[in-house]
Amino acid sequence: MPTPQPPLTARGLLLDMDGTLVNSDAVVERVWRDWALSKGVDPAAVLRIAHGRQGHLTMADVFPDRPMELNHAENEALLARETSELDGVVPVAGAHAFMAALVRVPHALVTSADTGLATARMRAAEVRIPDVCITAEHVSASKPDPEGFLKGAAELGLPPEDCVAFEDSGAGVAAARAAGMRVVGVGARAAEYDVTAHVLDLTGLTAEPLADGVRLEFRA
Repeated sequence: MPTPQPPLTARGLLLDMDGTLVNSDAVVERVWRDWALSKGVDPAAVLRIAHGRQGHLTMADVFPDRPMELNHAENEALLARETSELDGVVPVAGAHAFMAALVRVPHALVTSADTGLATARMRAAEVRIPDVCITAEHVSASKPDPEGFLKGAAELGLPPEDCVAFEDSGAGVAAARAAGMRVVGVGARAAEYDVTAHVLDLTGLTAEPLADGVRLEFRA
């Protein structure tokens, strides 16, 4: 039997969206596969770097010499498609109960999606949207840059070291680590990265509100 992971306490939580609260893999993979095929590149190679980042950065990695203006324009088209295509967007298992447990706990959404996409996906999955949301419009640099997580902590009035981030992607984990935060990895992808604790989904832990934060207990 696996050894239970030790509990974590924090004054606040910073939550990624895609792959962490909402499973949007079906849409993400469909949209990026179509984009890759239209450019004559390997879809699998593109998908390895697409999760958890703003799309124009993925395009820049695939085509380093291409003008960023073109990347931004194509990313706008992809965002419009992702925002309208919600078939297959579902909650990560345990997301509803987890978010219900956080009502009295300081927490924020920190996502590479823009506000329109984040709102559409959270509503499609019927996952409660936190009062504090840091989206693409609020940062000058996307994950793996720590700016989003640092802004999320600042909005909660907390130092980064008092927060725990929840992430599923390599870019997201790197961003939270660079911000000085402990990280709970969610899902199979996250097991590959340097996380403090790992769960397959949000049924793998419980969140107990405290007078000054939250205690996270992990199931074996």
